[in-house]
Amino acid sequence: MYPKAPLSEATFYILLSLAPGPKHGYAIIQEVEALSSRRIRLSTGTLFGAIKRLLADGWIEPVETERAPRGRKAYRLTADGRTMMLTEYRRLRSLVDLAARHLNESRD
Repeated sequence: MYPKAPLSEATFYILLSLAPGPKHGYAIIQEVEALSSRRIRLSTGTLFGAIKRLLADGWIEPVETERAPRGRKAYRLTADGRTMMLTEYRRLRSLVDLAARHLNESRD
């Protein structure tokens, strides 16, 4: 259910974009670009390949929503998807904390 390796940056941003609530594909692309300060620009092919994997992993699910434009599917995080995103967040946070401590110690 959970990967042995860290999530890719793009996957993490996709999951993070869905944390507040469901979004359709184009909204996910826009949110990932905004969250990453325009460093990550997903093509539709890349996004839908990722969505296919995330659906297969059970981390997201399709939902009906009035906010999705006609004909577009919307997706939301599942409980497993939220757990995976939070697990990765904690892993990244511990790396940053370790680096900060190490860098502070090396100044002494």
